[in-house]
Amino acid sequence: MADVSGTWLGTYWQQGSPTRFEVTLIQSGNTLTGRILDDSNLGEAQLTGEVVGRRISFIKCYFTTSPDPVSYVGTISENEDYMQGQWSIKRSNSGPWEARRSGESLIADLQTRIEKQVSLTG
Repeated sequence: MADVSGTWLGTYWQQGSPTRFEVTLIQSGNTLTGRILDDSNLGEAQLTGEVVGRRISFIKCYFTTSPDPVSYVGTISENEDYMQGQWSIKRSNSGPWEARRSGESLIADLQTRIEKQVSLTG
C-alpha cells in the first residue's frame, strides 16, 4: 500500500481553468484525513478518504464557501511522489486533477531544470 502522508502541491481543472492547491495528508493504515487550501475564493477544506494499494479516494468539504462535497479518485505513482485522477461534484461537474509531493524533491527538480536551461542557453 502506498504512503501519501505529507504535503502535496497540486492543480485541478474546472471547465479548462486550472486552480492550484496545497494539501496536507495524514494516513493511518488505509484511512486518510487532511486539509486542503485552494488558491481561489473557495478557501480551505477538510478531507476524509482511503488509500487501497495505489488507488486514492477522498471527499473534500469546504469550510465556508461551497456546500457540495467534492469527490476525488486517483492513482498514486510507483515512487509515491505523484498522483492524478478525476474529481466530481454531484453528476454535473467534473475534471482532472494532479498533485506532487512538496518539499526538497520539488526544489531539486526545479534546480535541475534551471541548470539544464542555463547550459542550453550558455
